[in-house]
Amino acid sequence: MWYKNEMRVTFIFISILFLLHPLLSGSNTKKIVSALKIDDKTIVTVDGKPDEAIWQKSKSFSDFVQYEPAKGTPASLQTDFRVLYNSRYIYFGITCYDSQPQKIAAQVSKREGDVSSDDSVAIALDTFNDGQTAYIFFTNLREIQKDGRLADNGRTFDDTWDSKWLSAGFKSEKGWSAEIAVPFETLKYNPGKNRTWGLGVTRFIPRKLEIDTWSGPMESYLRVSQFGSITGLDLRKMERTRQIIPHVISRIEKGEKTKIEAGLDVRYAFSQSVSADLTVNPDFATVEADQEEINLTRFELSLKEKRNFFLEGAEIYRQRIRLFYTRRISDIYGGLKVYGKSKGYEFSVMSVQSQKDMDAGEDSANFSVVRFRKNIFRSSNLGFLLANKMIDGKSYGNAGIDLVHFFSEKVNLTGQLAMSYGDQNNRNLAFFIRPSYDSSTFHIHLRYTHLGAHFADNANSVGFIRDDDRHELDSAVEKVWWIGKARPIGGFAWIERIEYNSNYNIYWSTRGGILRSWQIDQELEFDFVNKLSFEFQYTREFKCYEKDFHNHQLGFELGYNTREWQSARLRYELGENFDSDYVLFGGGVNVKLSKKFSVEYQLNRLHLDPDPGQKSTWLHVLRLNHYFTKDLFIKVFFQSNSVIDKQNIQAVFVYRFQPPFGTLQLAYQRGTGRFGEKGQQGDTLFLKFSYVL
Repeated sequence: MWYKNEMRVTFIFISILFLLHPLLSGSNTKKIVSALKIDDKTIVTVDGKPDEAIWQKSKSFSDFVQYEPAKGTPASLQTDFRVLYNSRYIYFGITCYDSQPQKIAAQVSKREGDVSSDDSVAIALDTFNDGQTAYIFFTNLREIQKDGRLADNGRTFDDTWDSKWLSAGFKSEKGWSAEIAVPFETLKYNPGKNRTWGLGVTRFIPRKLEIDTWSGPMESYLRVSQFGSITGLDLRKMERTRQIIPHVISRIEKGEKTKIEAGLDVRYAFSQSVSADLTVNPDFATVEADQEEINLTRFELSLKEKRNFFLEGAEIYRQRIRLFYTRRISDIYGGLKVYGKSKGYEFSVMSVQSQKDMDAGEDSANFSVVRFRKNIFRSSNLGFLLANKMIDGKSYGNAGIDLVHFFSEKVNLTGQLAMSYGDQNNRNLAFFIRPSYDSSTFHIHLRYTHLGAHFADNANSVGFIRDDDRHELDSAVEKVWWIGKARPIGGFAWIERIEYNSNYNIYWSTRGGILRSWQIDQELEFDFVNKLSFEFQYTREFKCYEKDFHNHQLGFELGYNTREWQSARLRYELGENFDSDYVLFGGGVNVKLSKKFSVEYQLNRLHLDPDPGQKSTWLHVLRLNHYFTKDLFIKVFFQSNSVIDKQNIQAVFVYRFQPPFGTLQLAYQRGTGRFGEKGQQGDTLFLKFSYVL
């Protein structure tokens, strides 16, 4: 078969890359900082002003360089930072000088919001110094926090990880400053004397489209292997810690009996590197609704997970061929997760028992997942994943191995081999291999994927496979040109950045080699000095279903101030989609009506002609957020989808008296939050109280 020849060529190419690995790897001199160890009795007040006497005793580090726009050149504004630590916390004091302090952006007031769209800083800690994984902490002048975990040398960023840490910001005539204090008990690491951690320090200046890094020239500011180091850390072994979080929730729905339920979450650290999470009757009732979307394909949409139990440590399960998709699991009675990392090994085990799924007509089922990864070389890993669903005494699922290998900071290879099992146990293999080249301004890859004709039949019991029966070739090129600021000519604002993206995809059936699809995507985006942006997108595709379809689309988007949170955008798209002409227009606006009150609004209008499936629709999405403090706020979410006559509203008042888990919540909901469903839920009030013991 032709694809076997393709695989031979790919295998030879990969073998050559492995042989060239020592030549490609090279060696980079890492920047090093030393942290000043202080006594536990020494008080460090986290108020955003690192001006106390103890800060002045520590060494200051600077010499930031640009990641964007002019990679490797000195930062346009000076940034200094210092590091302290005691037995409980590691502290960072960052001073961000600015010659125009009146232009400092501080608009984001929502916890876990995109603070990098403000003037902000980020601290990343590679606590195992393995060049692969790290914790990352963002904050802005308004003390708003966003945290997450990096995996696969920064290729995966999971912003759902959440923990308690301290931050503060302060504005002065010279610019602004921030203090960050991270408790050791929230981190996993190897205790001992004279330890070394990887350290990344990043500053964002959105009005200049500038990102500055302390580590030196980087291919990505999230590239863990290019971080600098903190040396000489004396880290004591933490005592076994546990966190018990009981909750009580009452539900009052119009026309229904009042319900009161209780649940429990327990977090227990066996050591500084191994921990477990147990949940019993978790509360998913007040989870934010799934936002309605326009889907012009015939494939299922992937929906974002929002349930806390499944969010913790989710980055370890992310794969290109997605063997585990938590949205396959309905509400659960309870579950257990164990996660650990030590000496180059990383593992996670999860088991949950689902409740009966009335919509799918399924009984209670057990879902079990085992994930294991081993570091190989520097910044690379080899992994294994098994995901299983047991229902009515029968098992369905998949298992496979995956590889992420960095030959150098720019050349990498990802690959995966998997097999599904269940009712269909033939033509149930899947694999892909993808070499790529990545720099700060250029990306290119070539991917070959094989998905057996029955692979998804079993795999979608626990995973997410949009379509199978494929021999697929995919290639992409992405390029960014930084033009810089020039003098306007004839009133025209010069272009500051140009970004070009193209993707070519084609696949054949594994049975008979019938051409099933090809698709060409072209995209060109311009950012102007006057904060306007313009995007052009063109797609042409062939799809073979009950007949041959030739689809195409042409889209334009105009934006203003899209580099910062406060922004507006308009989009217009037209084309042909499965024998129907269509027009899609929409837009959105993010605006701060006051320092504490923000509004986000999105509109989409789809018109199909002819419209045999009755899919023409209006979509409205509105978010209102009022933050009295970062731990006391009101959020309102409203959406409507005219094609299914859907009206869904949620309003929630939250007081986090023990952030982030000890909370008091009062919520109102009408209509279902499930994607694509109208729902009949009437006016419902929820009252939830959770406490940390």
